[in-house]
Amino acid sequence: MKTDAGNNLRNRLLGSTVSLGVGAGAVAWLSPEGTGGAGPAKVVEGASASGYRSVTEAVANAPSWASTAMEIATDGTLVLLGLILVLVWWTALRRGDVPGVAGTVMIGVGTVTAYAISETVKLMVIEERPCRVVPGAATAIAECPEVGDWSFPSNHATLAAGLAVGLALLRPRLAPLTLPLAAVAALLRVMVGVHYPHDVLAGVILAAGVVVAVLLALTPPAARLVSPLVERLGRNDSAPEGRHGHRPAAAGRHRAGPFPQHGQPTGDLPAEPHHFDPFRADLPQASGNGRHSGRF
Repeated sequence: MKTDAGNNLRNRLLGSTVSLGVGAGAVAWLSPEGTGGAGPAKVVEGASASGYRSVTEAVANAPSWASTAMEIATDGTLVLLGLILVLVWWTALRRGDVPGVAGTVMIGVGTVTAYAISETVKLMVIEERPCRVVPGAATAIAECPEVGDWSFPSNHATLAAGLAVGLALLRPRLAPLTLPLAAVAALLRVMVGVHYPHDVLAGVILAAGVVVAVLLALTPPAARLVSPLVERLGRNDSAPEGRHGHRPAAAGRHRAGPFPQHGQPTGDLPAEPHHFDPFRADLPQASGNGRHSGRF
């Protein structure tokens, strides 16, 4: 068992390191020329500038209501992904799913960490917004951010991808919902005219690399930390009711509670099927109640 635990730890740390390395390498490769120069980098030609022109020209003649909808949707996609994360956390908590609770928390930690890194990269790269410098481009739908609010990478794309990728890993059946939402969030930042395509691509890769690394490296210790709290909540909610106005448990049956003993759990989402995963094989499991666990 100790050998298996050691192998799992090495696998998780190796996967985490590789994920961070791939993300960092991709962001460095996508960063524009001119980094470290006397002024902001200005991308006025090349594939990304051409793509920006094409996308903004395609939506330039959209009716005013469509333009407004696109602006609202750039933030709305983030709100929706955040609500999905909260719903998954709450459902996992109700079921006593320790890895699920820890995983959702780590998705949040990874996404916030990726956002902080993206802000740091912005200050290092200093790329001017395309709505100010790309010649021949259509007028941006959204108001062009003020000077000093740099373009590379996209914070919106970073936040959307962090939430979407994390949720897709934790609950694979949500991938057909969360991943397209992240793609729409990234594309909208180009459509409204405030980012280049390479900005949003860098944000997506950065967030994916950081969130995967955090899930692999930190979910098991996080699960060990939250396990007592989750089980304590389960015991409190399922405590037998005594003679002071409380109802006793039905004879011949396990005590009722929000964390059922066997079979289909209560709640609005069906149980996740069990998957053997060497990266989460040493996660603590809820004891005595046959509770299922998430993917991480």
